Amino acid sequence: MLTLSDILEKGRSVPHHAPWLRAVADADIWTSAAHALSEGRLSLLGLWGAASAVHMALLDEPAGMIGVLSLEELDSAGYPSVAQLHPPALRLERAIRDLTGLEPRGLPDSRPWLDHGRWDLRHPLGARGAALPQVSPYAFLRAEGEGLHQIPVGPVHAGIIEPGHFRFSANGETVVRLEERLGYVHKGIEALMAGADLARGAQLAGRVSGDSTVAYAYAFSQAVEAALGFVAPPRAIWLRALMAELERLANHLGDIGAICNDAAFPLMLAHCGVLRERALRAADTAFGHRLMRDRIVPGGVTTDVNDNGAAGLRSLLAEIRRRFPPLVELYDNTTSLQDRTVGTGRLSAELAREYGAGGYVGRASGRGFDARRVLRYPPYDNLAFDVPVLNDGDVNARVWIRIREVEQSLSLVEQILDRLPTGQILNAIPSVDERREGMALVEGFRGDILVWLRLAPGGRIERCHLRDPSWFQWPLLEAAIEGNIVADFPLCNKSFNCSYSGHDL
Repeated sequence: MLTLSDILEKGRSVPHHAPWLRAVADADIWTSAAHALSEGRLSLLGLWGAASAVHMALLDEPAGMIGVLSLEELDSAGYPSVAQLHPPALRLERAIRDLTGLEPRGLPDSRPWLDHGRWDLRHPLGARGAALPQVSPYAFLRAEGEGLHQIPVGPVHAGIIEPGHFRFSANGETVVRLEERLGYVHKGIEALMAGADLARGAQLAGRVSGDSTVAYAYAFSQAVEAALGFVAPPRAIWLRALMAELERLANHLGDIGAICNDAAFPLMLAHCGVLRERALRAADTAFGHRLMRDRIVPGGVTTDVNDNGAAGLRSLLAEIRRRFPPLVELYDNTTSLQDRTVGTGRLSAELAREYGAGGYVGRASGRGFDARRVLRYPPYDNLAFDVPVLNDGDVNARVWIRIREVEQSLSLVEQILDRLPTGQILNAIPSVDERREGMALVEGFRGDILVWLRLAPGGRIERCHLRDPSWFQWPLLEAAIEGNIVADFPLCNKSFNCSYSGHDL
C-alpha cells in the first residue's frame, strides 16, 4: 500500500518552503491518492484550484506527515474527481468548479455550490470574461416515501445569525434528510488576496471568520514565514499562542451557554455570557482589541502585553476558575437539560474519521487530532496540555469537550504568562526576489485551519487558499440530525457551531 511519502516521491518535487513537500503529479498518481483517501490511509486537509491546476493537501496521521499534491496538466475534460472515491471532497470540488471553471471528471454532484448565479462574472479565480449563466432554481435532493413532507428554513433566520438554507425532509417530527445550501456570504476573499501585499493579506485573513480572527491571522502569518524561511521573535511566538488560547476560551464559554439556551435552559447562557464578556474585556485590556484583530502579522505581533494587561489576564483566570466549576455541576445535574443533550445528534466515529473532522466535533466522536499536539509548533512544543477525547459523539459529548478545553486553555494561558520570554515582538520581513510557497496548519477553536500561499517576486501574494474546519463539519451535521426530531435541530446545529463565513469565504 502506498504511503503519502510514496505518493509524493512518484511526482515531481517542486520548491516548497513550508516544512512539508509539494509534488506535481500525473492523473494516475492523483487517482492513487484519492484511493488512499477512500481506504482511510490518508486524511484530506484541503482541495483547491487555480486557473490551470488543482492542489490537494494530505495528512498521513500515523507518520505525522503532511504533503501537497498538484495536478497541473489538465485536458479539456478536466481532472479526475476525488469525490467519486472520497465523499468529503464533494463540496470542495463543487467550489473549485464554481471558482475556477475546472471540471472534476466523474463528479457525483454537478450542482453549483458557492455560485448562486448572482456574481457579475463566472469563475473569478479562473478565466475571466465568460458569459454569465442563466440562473436556475437550485435542485434539492428528493426524499421519497409515504407521509414525507419538506420544511424549508432560511437563508434568513429569526436571530442575529449568518444566512444559510436548510431543507428538511421529515416524517412527522422525525428528520429523514437534511440538506444544506450555503454560499450566501461569499466575499471573494481569495480573489481579493491575489496581488495584495502581506499587510493587506493579513487583514483579509483575519476577516474570513470573525470569531476566529486570531487563528486565521496566526495561520496566514505562519504560512508567510514558512515561505520565507523566517522565524518570528520568541516573545511574539508566545504572545500568538496567548491570543489563540484567549480566543478559544471566549468562544467555548459562549458556545456552552448557547447550547444550553437552545435546550431551554437560558440560565447557563446568562452565566457563561458573563464569563465570555470578561474574557473579551481582558483581551481588550491586554491587546487593545476585544477580538485581538490585526494583532498577529507576518514577522510577529503588533501589540505587546504590559504588566497591567498580564494582571488582568491572571484576574480573568482566577474568576473563571471560581465561577466555572459550579456551572459545570449545574449542567451535569440538571435532568431536563441532560434529557435534551444526551443521545441527541450522534455522529459516528467512522464518519468523523472519514471526514477528518477536527476540533470538538471530531474529538467528541473519538478522533483526537489537534494540530497543536500533532505538529507541535512553537510554543506548544514547550507547553503541557491534554487533548480531551470522548466517543459518544452526541450533543452532550460536544459540550463536555468544550468544558475540558476551557480547563486546558486556562492552564495554557497561565503557563504562557509564567514563561513569557522578553525581547522584540516584531521583525521586518525580508524581501522576496523569487517565487516562494508556504503552508501552515493552526488549531483554531473549531479545529485545524489550513493556509497555503504562493508569493510572487517582490513579495506580493500570487495565490492564497484558506480552508476553514467547517468545510468538513457542515456535511456531518446533515448526518448527525438524521433520525432526530425537527425541534432538536437548533440544539444540534449550535453544538457543531460551524462557520458560515469561514466556509463561504
